[in-house]
Amino acid sequence: MPLSSDIQQKISTWLSGNYDDDTKAEIRRLQAAGDDEALSDAFYRDLEFGTGGLRGVMGVGSNRMNRYTLGMATQGLCNYLLQQFPGEEIKVAIAHDSRLNSRTFAETAAGIFSANGITVYLFEALRPTPELSFAIRHLGCHSGCVVTASHNPKEYNGYKVYWNDGAQVVAPHDKNIIREVNAIHSVDEVKFAADSSRIHIIGEALDNAYLGEVAKLSINPDAIKRQHDLKIVYTPLHGTGITMVPKALQRFGFDNIHIVQEQATPDGNFPTVKSPNPEEKVAMQMALDQAKQLDADIVIATDPDADRVGIGVKNTQGEWVLVNGNQTAALLTHYLVSARQQAGKLDKEKDYIVYTIVTSDVLGDVAKHYGIRSYQTLTGFKYIAGIIRDLEAKNEGHYYIGGGEESYGFMIGDFVRDKDAVSACCLIAEMAAVAKDQGRTLYEEMVQMYRTYGLYKEDLISLTKKGQRGAEEIQEMMAQLRQNPPASLGGSPVVQLLDYQQQVARDLRTGQEQPIELERSNVLQFLTEDGSKVSARPSGTEPKIKFYFSLKQPLGNGADFEQAQQQLDGRIQQIIQEMQLQ
Repeated sequence: MPLSSDIQQKISTWLSGNYDDDTKAEIRRLQAAGDDEALSDAFYRDLEFGTGGLRGVMGVGSNRMNRYTLGMATQGLCNYLLQQFPGEEIKVAIAHDSRLNSRTFAETAAGIFSANGITVYLFEALRPTPELSFAIRHLGCHSGCVVTASHNPKEYNGYKVYWNDGAQVVAPHDKNIIREVNAIHSVDEVKFAADSSRIHIIGEALDNAYLGEVAKLSINPDAIKRQHDLKIVYTPLHGTGITMVPKALQRFGFDNIHIVQEQATPDGNFPTVKSPNPEEKVAMQMALDQAKQLDADIVIATDPDADRVGIGVKNTQGEWVLVNGNQTAALLTHYLVSARQQAGKLDKEKDYIVYTIVTSDVLGDVAKHYGIRSYQTLTGFKYIAGIIRDLEAKNEGHYYIGGGEESYGFMIGDFVRDKDAVSACCLIAEMAAVAKDQGRTLYEEMVQMYRTYGLYKEDLISLTKKGQRGAEEIQEMMAQLRQNPPASLGGSPVVQLLDYQQQVARDLRTGQEQPIELERSNVLQFLTEDGSKVSARPSGTEPKIKFYFSLKQPLGNGADFEQAQQQLDGRIQQIIQEMQLQ
């Protein structure tokens, strides 16, 4: 299929414009090879700067992640910062992960900020995303960015933007920044000529400040002293976690840490895994094998930018199993709250936890059990940070304990305003140490937790609908679910419909409606009489619609845990068939 005139015009602009010789040579190579498909994909649109920043496949072209698309995004951000803080010395912090080109992209961004008269604090080498969030707050920056594509495959890179509270940008700044980025129409508008006098390299001093805050999170140091030799297997999956996680664990008092050496060296090719995602067993397999060989107590893994954490534990048969994101968030919440109570630190008037609307409701059950407040937000830690920000503004002494989401992210304490796998690793290890100190495993702690609150079982499926027709199908599915909600799911009547787009919660038995006090979002939730929940949510960045399932039933006997999970899995499959999702 021949290239469209629009694509041909873009290619011509890049070949004749102010782009480097290597970029032009690569475009000419694709032309000589007759690779119209690659050229079309690279130029058919501009890489979108969304509410979180950029993310895309690296390469030449307007639809690729490269120094020019990153440069235009950074110039747009500079223009917005200069509008928002006139007459001030504007400061930004920059970090990057281990991905290919990440250092180059970070230095490119630093140069553009400096060329716009903005003071830059650039980390000397790769660092975890949560440390970037900390650096913004610690250094009094107005904004910041981190070059990362999280746990995407190696072909990807990205660029996430933060505001002065250390959280990812939210309204109105997100939309305003997008407007400024979209107003950059030519690479010639980007100020690439760096002012090196404005770029300051940061490293060890910032590391120590961050690690000092992480160390303060420990609640049971005496138990750690007794279990200091807890056998921990850790893998950074070739990412930034290697810079901070071992040091943080050592500061907590753990001295028997075994690093998966094959995955210890930062490497953007991620040579030992297909995808560096701790949610996937195949990515965790080396760590699990080493744990089995060493007869370890726990396995911990972090993704390339060290904001997500995955864990493995031994079940009652001594087999290594993975703990999913909902279970990890529930365990951490239960531990943090119960340990604070046992230490005499729990304040039922001031303490609170936060979790997202598609995360297991066992987190809310924990808060209710201990008499503290819980808040729910839309998906994303920028909304969790928003709750903290709003409560801080009231100046009533509220204390944020922790918060999480189902996608393997958790944030403990408020010195960071994004998910933080470094601190999560430390508290997970502390949980395991406390359990071992009491003669139990972390797996047994999880079973006991579900005996107390009821057994929750969660699952997620994603349906990919590509192209324009696919986008229309997703909208049609959502419209149909709104207009004709299911009468029952898994054998239990649907009693409530939560429509976050219309900001209304409707009782399907009485027709009574209550407002939803959250930002609009195209999400639907169906709540059943037996406490189950099904959520439908189109992806904002991919041609997908996601369905989240959360089912609940009593768990009287811990020995029935695995059988009960299988029963709930069967009910989830029944719901999937009822909703015709397969």
